[in-house]
Amino acid sequence: MNTTIRFLTQSWRRDGVRRDANELFAERLTFGERLADRVAAIGGSWGFIIGFGLFLGLWAVTNTVLLGVRAFDPFPFIFLNLMLSMLAALQAPIIMMSQNRQAAKDRFDARLDYETNLRAEAQIEALHEKIDALTETVMRLTLENKAA
Repeated sequence: MNTTIRFLTQSWRRDGVRRDANELFAERLTFGERLADRVAAIGGSWGFIIGFGLFLGLWAVTNTVLLGVRAFDPFPFIFLNLMLSMLAALQAPIIMMSQNRQAAKDRFDARLDYETNLRAEAQIEALHEKIDALTETVMRLTLENKAA
């Protein structure tokens, strides 16, 4: 991850302020990272929670009321538990990958902010030097005019 941030920071320096940091970071995402972001976005939404709740309710009603004795997954729903465990085993690392990528993006943004602050500080110092030089010149000319 650190090499990614270094590469992106160097690219940012070359391109300057013209490029959006989000676009620059998104250009380097792999297919797996984009997929992890999509899965995390879907799995962490109210639509997924509500839809999955409806699916679980439908599963329970189908296997208890509708199919009764001929249920393919009778009441303690062992097959459903297996499927939910497998889903959780896959979804958790995918969401963690997305969070790790987001953390790398946050570090990249912080690095760009730091570099922007350094450039701004250097420009402010240069302006202070110019103002100090102008102030000194004005004071010198004022003293010369008073003396003359």
